[in-house]
Amino acid sequence: MIGKQLPFAGLMFILVVLATARQTEGKVVMRTIAYSDGEVQLEGYFAWDDTIAGKRPGVLIVHAWWGLGEDEKARARQLAELGYAAFALDMYGAGKFTDDPAQAGQWAGAFYQDRQLGRTRAAAGLKVLAEQPEADAGRTAAIGYCFGGTIVLELAYSGADLRGVVSFHGNPLPAMEGDADRTRARLLVCHGAADTLVPAETINAFTKSLEGSKVDWQLITYSGAKHSFTTRSADRVAIPGVGYHTDADRRSWQHMRVFFEEIFRQAATESGAPTR
Repeated sequence: MIGKQLPFAGLMFILVVLATARQTEGKVVMRTIAYSDGEVQLEGYFAWDDTIAGKRPGVLIVHAWWGLGEDEKARARQLAELGYAAFALDMYGAGKFTDDPAQAGQWAGAFYQDRQLGRTRAAAGLKVLAEQPEADAGRTAAIGYCFGGTIVLELAYSGADLRGVVSFHGNPLPAMEGDADRTRARLLVCHGAADTLVPAETINAFTKSLEGSKVDWQLITYSGAKHSFTTRSADRVAIPGVGYHTDADRRSWQHMRVFFEEIFRQAATESGAPTR
């Protein structure tokens, strides 16, 4: 091809092939999806296994307070490898990510101050997941890390059409009046026993708010685990009470898998869809 001008159509074909190759790792395929919540422009990350025929259960991923980063994208790929269609949403705005705790706290704080805003923003991401042709909108779940763990519980409280949500070392805000009656999802809260950022009083308020309700919830506590126990880079942030914990990371992921098998098996039985 040296010395020849490649036809435009041929050049475009090569560019498309190269772009696709860069976004493919083994069986897992990824794509970036731009979307919005009102005037806020957002950008999420979708992953699925393209060797699986038909629709498969969808899992929404909500990032920690730093913003959508590589940790959540890696989790999306892990979930795709397990046979799910995974969408890592964006709570802050396209490209907004920080390593500065003060900035992260400011961004996340807006959603703690306005809980409805968090529910609405997360619902925008859930809508994107439900619209993907690879995902079964009738069989969806949501998982979240730290700030994201709080948000997935808020999404469940809103009455979103979810089979279940999993909070990893989140700050589980108690259900407000009417939330328990609206909640359709089953809840799994994975908490570190040594998490001083989310004290026992907060956990107690969360469980008390659901007492006597119809909500199906579980709380699993891991001994010795601090806040951010699933984040491998947690020890580098030098925040007291924050740290990675190998056993809690592994065990909580397995607990999530068992939880998903249960909720999606029931969903498949109800709908007649094949199980995964």
